[in-house]
Amino acid sequence: MIPPNLHIVMSNGLVVERKGKNSDLKVIDPNGQKGGQQLLNEFVEQLALDLPKFMQSTSKEKANTLLQIIGVGEQLYELEQKEREVYNQRHAIGQIADQKKKFAKEMPYYPDAPKEPISASDLIKQQQDILARNGENQRKRDNVELLKIKRDQFQQKINDITNKITSLREQIAELEDTRKEAQTGLNGLIESIEIGTKTLAELQDESTAELETNIQNIEEINVKVRANLDKDKAETDAQDYADQYNALTVKLDAVRQAKIDLLKGADLPLPGLSVVDGELTYQGHKWDNMSGSDQLKVAVAIVRKLNPKCGFVLMDKLEQMDLDTLTEFGTWLEQEGLQAIATRVSTGPECEIIIEDGYVVGADKPAEEAPSWKAGEF
Repeated sequence: MIPPNLHIVMSNGLVVERKGKNSDLKVIDPNGQKGGQQLLNEFVEQLALDLPKFMQSTSKEKANTLLQIIGVGEQLYELEQKEREVYNQRHAIGQIADQKKKFAKEMPYYPDAPKEPISASDLIKQQQDILARNGENQRKRDNVELLKIKRDQFQQKINDITNKITSLREQIAELEDTRKEAQTGLNGLIESIEIGTKTLAELQDESTAELETNIQNIEEINVKVRANLDKDKAETDAQDYADQYNALTVKLDAVRQAKIDLLKGADLPLPGLSVVDGELTYQGHKWDNMSGSDQLKVAVAIVRKLNPKCGFVLMDKLEQMDLDTLTEFGTWLEQEGLQAIATRVSTGPECEIIIEDGYVVGADKPAEEAPSWKAGEF
């Protein structure tokens, strides 16, 4: 019926006033400076956990808050930097390895080609060596023919002498010596011819046809050899990059394991909490995939870590939660020994408490023992 006039002096010196027709709020700090609602909020944060502020922060900010609370923020940041560096390096190596492998697979290969390029000078030298051996064989053949000619000459000479012996008996003694000498020479020639004939039978001329073909086709063969060498090198390069990729995978897994071990050893405010890729997770779920009740549990647990002695939680917008979630969260608050000071816009009975003589109507316990998550109607 009349404008309110409230004046409260807090134990820390703050003066809180509400007065006038519009119930204007005025808060004055001990130094006499006006602070309004912002200054009052700073004071309230000393007495209760400001959950809305945490809930409204981004996923990265939530994760950073948790990391700063448990004291591993800088270590985790270094590990994540290292993880990104190794991952990017492995990704680049993997791309190169795939390119090398694909390139090697598309290259031609000639299994019948030599392992090394052919040298024209080597082929010509081989040809010359064969021709020289063949020439030596021909010289031996010619020598045998010459011996045969001499044999025939000696045979003719013997025949002539024999004829002369028949007609010239008186010259037999003299010609007999000559005949013996000729016979000895003939025997030597016959022996030499026999030996030469046996040697000729063992001679085998080598063909230079293959070498001549190789000389003519040397460039074509070398093209195949170089193609095979290039393919072998490409396959080796691809395997080298694949080995580097595998080594970086091991290194990346080690960094990730170090992150897991770091968070496992940290004093987390709630079992199941973690930070993955810079985002807060609970029971393996990111913030947006958590249920409303889990979000509130995580938020309260983290904020409470900032002020573990505080037993009050400031909450807003409880109308966003259904009754089952609200009940589940209220049960958890009671288990944790916390009380909630919250707002909920609703016309349902969950926001209605009637107190008579210090007791909730319809309940056997005092009003102060009512579930901490219930609030008055606003």
